[in-house]
Amino acid sequence: MGKGDMKTKKGKRTRGSYGKSRVRKPEKAYKAPVEGVAATEESKK
Repeated sequence: MGKGDMKTKKGKRTRGSYGKSRVRKPEKAYKAPVEGVAATEESKK
């Protein structure tokens, strides 16, 4: 149960791989800026 054990988080971190015991964080979805809101904020300045 050390660095060489691929079934543990420590082993996955050492090798740099992912799986059940070391899950990747989901990427945040890109939100396009809303044109109406951005246009009104610029006109206020």
